[in-house]
Amino acid sequence: MKRFISGLLTLALVLSSVVSTAHEGMWLPMLIKRLNMAEMQANGLNLTAEELYDINNASVKDAIVSLGGFCTGEIISDQGLMLTNHHCGYDAIRSHSTVENDYLTDGFWAMTREEERTNPGLTAAILVRMEDVTDKVMAELTDDMSEAERAAKAKEVGDALTKEATEGTVHNGYVRSFFHNNEYYLFVFNTYKDVRLVGAPPSSVGKYGGDTDNWMWPRHTGDFSMFRIYADAEGNPSDASADNVALTPKHHLPVSLNGVKEGDFSMVFGFPGSTDRFLTSTGIEQAINLYNPTVVEIREQKLAIMKKAMDADDAVRIALASNYASTANYWKYFIGQTEQLKKNRVKEKKEAIEARYMEWAQADPSRAEYTGALDLLNEAYAATDATVKGGVYLMEAGIRGASLPLYAFRLGRMLSALSSSEDLEADKAAALAYAKDHFAEYQADVDRALAAKVWGMWMENVPADQQPSIFTEVRDSMGGDVTVLATEVYDNSIYASMDALKSWMETMDADALKADMGGKVASSFIMTYFGNQQGNAEVSEKMEKGYRLFTDGLRQAMPEKTFAPDANSTPRMTWGVVGSYDPQDAVHYDYITTLDGVMQKEDPSNDEFIVPARLKELYNAKDYGRYADENGDLVVNFISNNDITGGNSGSPVINGDGELIGTAFDGNWEAMSGDIFFEDQLQRCISVDIRYTLFIIDKYAGAGHLVDEMTVVQGKKKRRKRRK
Repeated sequence: MKRFISGLLTLALVLSSVVSTAHEGMWLPMLIKRLNMAEMQANGLNLTAEELYDINNASVKDAIVSLGGFCTGEIISDQGLMLTNHHCGYDAIRSHSTVENDYLTDGFWAMTREEERTNPGLTAAILVRMEDVTDKVMAELTDDMSEAERAAKAKEVGDALTKEATEGTVHNGYVRSFFHNNEYYLFVFNTYKDVRLVGAPPSSVGKYGGDTDNWMWPRHTGDFSMFRIYADAEGNPSDASADNVALTPKHHLPVSLNGVKEGDFSMVFGFPGSTDRFLTSTGIEQAINLYNPTVVEIREQKLAIMKKAMDADDAVRIALASNYASTANYWKYFIGQTEQLKKNRVKEKKEAIEARYMEWAQADPSRAEYTGALDLLNEAYAATDATVKGGVYLMEAGIRGASLPLYAFRLGRMLSALSSSEDLEADKAAALAYAKDHFAEYQADVDRALAAKVWGMWMENVPADQQPSIFTEVRDSMGGDVTVLATEVYDNSIYASMDALKSWMETMDADALKADMGGKVASSFIMTYFGNQQGNAEVSEKMEKGYRLFTDGLRQAMPEKTFAPDANSTPRMTWGVVGSYDPQDAVHYDYITTLDGVMQKEDPSNDEFIVPARLKELYNAKDYGRYADENGDLVVNFISNNDITGGNSGSPVINGDGELIGTAFDGNWEAMSGDIFFEDQLQRCISVDIRYTLFIIDKYAGAGHLVDEMTVVQGKKKRRKRRK
């Protein structure tokens, strides 16, 4: 797949009329006023562009958080309380869980500030400002540069601009490229390092439906968790400290109890991770036939091994919970994406776009360079077809397979540096601390089983000349049996246990370190990775140049269209409406689900569909308090046609008055090709209704003090005058 091979950014393209695709596009907040504001206000937005994004006054953007760089959160009180998804907080919840205090199973609620749990390494970044620096970067690029030279120069300029913007401040930042290196933007953040776990429902609420319901509608999942952001006494980012205080944000989102109706305006503000909306038809063919099925075949085996061990031992279940969940998520994702790319005929749609592009490119001799863009891309894909499977195995079975090799590579560099250390004891302590973090989740028997299985698959399914050199040793001196290699690594490597590491540190024998089989495996895998990068330099040049020209040319070829940049983990806004949909003939899906559906799905024999006794008690009594809708039902989830992707998990869904109505957590099966082509009639964003979230916090968990922190809105209110 193009994303794997070249790591290119891609972009989202609005391809048809305003009526049918008004809601496609992940928009940069600073451009909302120019590109989208009139249409958004016509559809129910009662805020100004400045109330959404302003660098001088408090605005909605000040309540939006990039959580750890992998999810989104939103601040919902003036005391730094942050809401996100349960699956975004899952690893933090796991890290505090033990067999005796199993917060994954039972949930966790801090009834006082003292009970909130710190999470080393977890950060919360809030956007300060962004700036278009395209002209400044482009001024340093020349036509005679190769794509690699352009990228290096763009990075150099971007780093200088970031330093200029943040030096002498508490801020951090970066410059990112957009539209395949045709535009560049600077982002400046405050990144807080003291983020504490406040609350999480049991997994029987937060992950209700499990892998069975993942990516599906109808859904009945209370996918939320809560954290609090802490800062120093001046409100600045600080390392975790007992002296820190809860952050007083510039803005927090009011919480609405008014619910949603069909056709209601909604918007999502978050940090979507990655889309491939500019992937060509040839790239889609490679994804369907090579990339996606290879990911699925490897992850399927990894999941089976982990699941068997987790079912047999609660300690193993807790330790591997996050790894299993993330592996399962994209195992199912790639199954669904492949199915929907075919079903929705995305390749044919892309071919039509490419025909339009070529018509434009060939219409004027001055566009000769553009005419060759698709040829460059087709040549690049043809050159990589033979190596895609090997590349996937390198990542899925090698770098992200068993955990020992990557750990051994990183720790090995630390250990090798000890011989020349100027502060030996401090560096040894740092190495031991890194090892301690690794072994907190490590399960030796499971890791050994994973290694034997996926390394064996790698040797069997990938041509020998694409395999790491260590497999040659397996064939030559281990009878071709990869389990012999796994046994040697897991029985004898200094990386296989904390005790073995400590024993080596007593002598720091450099020869033993060099000869260690775990280190050899790690080095072989990593060297294969870097060798592939170098070997693909010519292909990468074609790929990157082809996409840069194709992107630039298509925007010129279709001047009547409005283009949004592809997701790249930078702050974006999307907008749409709440609404049902018809996935196929004679099938209609309503726009909400209720607690009735949770009970209808209940299956005590299936851990994905267990309903907690307390929830059943509240349901039977219909004790929903003020969180019921006008019919007395408790709405659990709702759908809208907002454009989202991975990274948007935890994003706030906001109504036309800037109030929180839900938390986005998933997309729907019928549109799982949507990261490559937006399906305007099918694509839906699945969200937890905020009333269900508050019901679980208040009525189920008895943590009403958290609701008391919030600005809760119910009933009609007088419209505020728009800020000019």
